[in-house]
Amino acid sequence: MTVFKWILVLVVSYLLGCFQTGVAISRYNNVDIRSKGSKSTGTTNVFRVMGAKASLLTFVGDILKGVLSCLLGLWLLGNAGASMAGIAVVAGHMFPFYMRFHGGKGFAAYLGMTLALNWRFALLLLLAVSLITLVTDYVVLGTMTTVISVPLYSAWSGSGTTALLLLPLSAIIIYKHRDNLVRI
Repeated sequence: MTVFKWILVLVVSYLLGCFQTGVAISRYNNVDIRSKGSKSTGTTNVFRVMGAKASLLTFVGDILKGVLSCLLGLWLLGNAGASMAGIAVVAGHMFPFYMRFHGGKGFAAYLGMTLALNWRFALLLLLAVSLITLVTDYVVLGTMTTVISVPLYSAWSGSGTTALLLLPLSAIIIYKHRDNLVRI
């Protein structure tokens, strides 16, 4: 039964991650976000192409799928299940099968995962990210702060396994933001 729960959590989380909130919102507004601006399905491109309201909905939707997946993993399998569900949902967001594995960059889903795993740390991190973004006017610096801080905090707080699992995910997110980093 435990193997079935693991398979269920990982498959459901991956499939939930595959839902591209930015694509859904842009289609509702008769826009193909994948052909506009940076062609990214994420919050920043949605903001640039469709404005603040659509961007906020995209951000919240992508965070929610991270939270919901982790809560499912926690409910069925405990902390290890929550961590693995978080990884699966972010992987689904970045590599959705129906988009030939070319999805979003993963930040909002990653933030949702962080909220579910440790909401206090995530809220402090969100505050820091917001300040960094406001002061520097570079969203990517806030993103990098998050994906570097979460594995470090996990290791520091005694969750070495979680930190090791998050390192490759963080590296992929950094790689997916390479064009943004070059423009700084």
